[in-house]
Amino acid sequence: MLKDAHVKIAHLSDLHVLALEDATPARLMNKRLTGWLNLKFRRAHEHQAYALNAVARAIRERTDIDHVVVTGDLTNLALESEFNAAHAYLRDELGLDPTRVSVIPGNHDAYTRGAYESHRFERTFADYMSSDLPGAAAMAENSAFPYVRLRGPVAVIGLTTAVPRPPLVASGEVGALQLLALHAILAHAEVRSRFPVILLHHPWHPPANPLKARLNGLDDREALRSVLDSVPRGLLLHGHLHRRMRRQLGTAEGHFDAIGATSASLIHDDPDRMSGFNVYEIDETGLVHAEAFRLDERGSRFEPAAIPSV
Repeated sequence: MLKDAHVKIAHLSDLHVLALEDATPARLMNKRLTGWLNLKFRRAHEHQAYALNAVARAIRERTDIDHVVVTGDLTNLALESEFNAAHAYLRDELGLDPTRVSVIPGNHDAYTRGAYESHRFERTFADYMSSDLPGAAAMAENSAFPYVRLRGPVAVIGLTTAVPRPPLVASGEVGALQLLALHAILAHAEVRSRFPVILLHHPWHPPANPLKARLNGLDDREALRSVLDSVPRGLLLHGHLHRRMRRQLGTAEGHFDAIGATSASLIHDDPDRMSGFNVYEIDETGLVHAEAFRLDERGSRFEPAAIPSV
């Protein structure tokens, strides 16, 4: 694809694929117990496979989508059975070559320290995180992040903000090593000549409520802002909040558009949260157009939806 071509990117997030075959009593004797209870009494009824499959079908059938990004929380409890089911979803339901799909983890994909330290996510989705800039990843053991995929006029940069936290805490962080690597990536000639599309699960802006910001936000958001400050333009794509939303992050040279996607599997009365996906059109000048699509009440087709500025 030529660097001056238009690129269309579909953005989905928070798949929360349900596959609990490995949820044995012994494996629930940690943070997973609270998550399992939440699934049993609430989340399993809100996140539906038919919605998730409808999203995959809608994207697969569109001939104008060049690339797909998934901004985290592919699983619920970071169990092997969930990772395998999520990989099968990407392979069989979405049905696109891994070079056309970029994924990053969310807090649910690093739900326990065991899942995090064993690099379960990275091992499962390695084909969806290949990098076009060898050596771009942070200088940490077995680190796969950041990775860079050069697609026409776009540089897709995958970050992880997923770290294990105590029960009822869902905050994230980029981390010092990853921030150093990101700084170097943004200065690289192949990236500097393109429009950066940065994937992170947690949004850079904090929740308005201070307690929610502490429990659910991005801990090193100001450090990330500092790294981005010298960049004139770009796009920050996130999930985590299960809500379509748009904000702007001003930099010394320009601004980033920060856009969130709802959960692809969520069935909800709030139209801003109902299952769907976003699509971005980008050319050599930057972001041309952003639009969203929402599953209708019958669960049979997608209709245009707003991306509210908040």
